[in-house]
Amino acid sequence: MTLPAWLAAIKFNTDGLIPAIAQDHKSGRVLMMAWMNAEALQLTAQTQTAVYFSRSRAKLWHKGESSGHTQTVHDIRLDCDADVIVLSVTQAGGIACHTGRESCFYQRLDLSGQTPEWQTVDKVLKDPADIYHSSDAEKATPETKETQANDVIPSDANHSHHDNDTTNRSILQQLDGVLAERKHADADSSYVASLYAKGLNKILEKVGEESTESIIAAKDFANCDENSNKAQYDDARHELIYEVADVWFHTLVGLAWFDIESDAVLNELGRRFGLSGIDEKAAR
Repeated sequence: MTLPAWLAAIKFNTDGLIPAIAQDHKSGRVLMMAWMNAEALQLTAQTQTAVYFSRSRAKLWHKGESSGHTQTVHDIRLDCDADVIVLSVTQAGGIACHTGRESCFYQRLDLSGQTPEWQTVDKVLKDPADIYHSSDAEKATPETKETQANDVIPSDANHSHHDNDTTNRSILQQLDGVLAERKHADADSSYVASLYAKGLNKILEKVGEESTESIIAAKDFANCDENSNKAQYDDARHELIYEVADVWFHTLVGLAWFDIESDAVLNELGRRFGLSGIDEKAAR
């Protein structure tokens, strides 16, 4: 297919993609970064709404298609090397990040101490659990995580609030069933199916990513003082819980790869219960 002259002028990478940075139309703040292929960019220009390309699912995704947080595009610019796009957008709902924040770039490097540390400086405007309700949730798209080293609660997780009589154990059992089903699904049908299609190494890579993000969240939370800044303390606490949930989820995906259900881990923890650390190690 012959591209229009304006698209042919762009230097897409070897995968046929170009990074696209979205900035707030009024403030100029960088909201997020994602990827576009020629079709996504052409649709963005035609519809004047942001359309990106998901590398993990190998398909187009319309920003806000599940959350409602769409981006109206006012201006599209190309840099001097013709390999980066900048979009000037109006962000519906004022939330661009899947974590419920205004911007995906909510961590700032604090250089005031002896050792540089990442600090969370933006508050959560809306709980992600209240944003993403369906299995097709935009949060499923790992583009945000891949491009700004932040987060994911995968699409296969149900973000709705569970009834009070639903136990943690039954949640894990339900998740076991979902993960087992995804192993036989088309790669482009869900986030987990795409992980299975990419193989064990990709799954383990995600476990490592989420573990690192949990460590960062824990250190941020440790630096918060509930008495001096309650809002920051609550945000940091929520972030830690959020990231640990991601670690658990991707670890369960890894176990499901080997057809191991969550009960096996729960049983092992039950076996250890009541044993001292020394006794437990001696029994191995």
